[in-house]
Amino acid sequence: MGESVAGADPAAAGPYLAGVLGDPAWADCAITLISGGKSNLTYDVRSPAGRVVLRRPPLGHVLPTAHDMAREHRVIAALAGTAVPVPAALHLCTDPAVLGAPFQVMEFVEGPVVRDVLPEGYAPDPASRLAITEGLIGTLAALHAVVPAEVGLEGFGRPEGYLGRQVARWSKQWAATPGADSAELTALAADLAAALPVSGPGCVVHGDFRIDNTVLDPAVPGRIAAVLDWEMSTLGDPLADLGLLLVYWAQEGDDPVRRAAARGSQVTTLAGFPGRERVAQLYGEASGRATGALPWYVAFGFFKLAVVVAGVAARHRAGAMLGPGFEGIETALDPLVTLGRRTLRTGEIG
Repeated sequence: MGESVAGADPAAAGPYLAGVLGDPAWADCAITLISGGKSNLTYDVRSPAGRVVLRRPPLGHVLPTAHDMAREHRVIAALAGTAVPVPAALHLCTDPAVLGAPFQVMEFVEGPVVRDVLPEGYAPDPASRLAITEGLIGTLAALHAVVPAEVGLEGFGRPEGYLGRQVARWSKQWAATPGADSAELTALAADLAAALPVSGPGCVVHGDFRIDNTVLDPAVPGRIAAVLDWEMSTLGDPLADLGLLLVYWAQEGDDPVRRAAARGSQVTTLAGFPGRERVAQLYGEASGRATGALPWYVAFGFFKLAVVVAGVAARHRAGAMLGPGFEGIETALDPLVTLGRRTLRTGEIG
């Protein structure tokens, strides 16, 4: 039995997994926190029976609807067998008595999760980095091509009025965040609500699609082995996924405000990764969708990420987040809001 880890004690998790996964060898497991997550807590579970991933909400203050394990489990299970690569959904526990909160268990998928740098020797040339970009965009387009009713997700959300509800929802999340205080962020929410674009047909949206929420194929750069972190998925407007991807997409020559707002992987500044304008073009080509209204969606992505950053900072102050990487996260809040308002004003995404 491994040492105790906050939020996923092996003494409780091991026997439980032995029962639900049908192998007594799971009772003797070791659990370690996988660093890098800024929302739900993710753990690597190893035992003589194999290796799985366990995900659960943070330990303390949790914003309403923001950490729904059942939602994540349902969409992963539904997408199995489609063109969208996902880990196998192995188990959902809705009983908080086991670990103190609901949690889900999924397959461990081998391959690099790129956060700060590419693994040594992986995608070493511009052509392979372009291939990674094309793989990411192709995967996003494949997700948006899934017909919800064909995979049992017809009731997974309400596409009609999605954008208005999203602005209202994230405004409420902001208002519910302890210590929330930014007139500029509140003004950005009002600006977004006043300029809602007309959405096309709804589809399955990921809600937080970016390079470091995927597992890359360990042998073939450009092939996506799995898309992770589905807790914000729903039925909605596909350009919301693209807009947020572009918020995260760093490129060479970004100005100081953009660099100060940076959250997530910076590897896309390397030679071979295209700039944001080209990424948007690739998506349009892969999906067949018009992207003329994209600046609004990018501005909304900045707004949404600002609210997420504020919530993570609040949970970190309360001691609810585990692992490194949270110190000073609140310094990104003002730059994110500035970029959101600038994007709405100028209509520029590059």
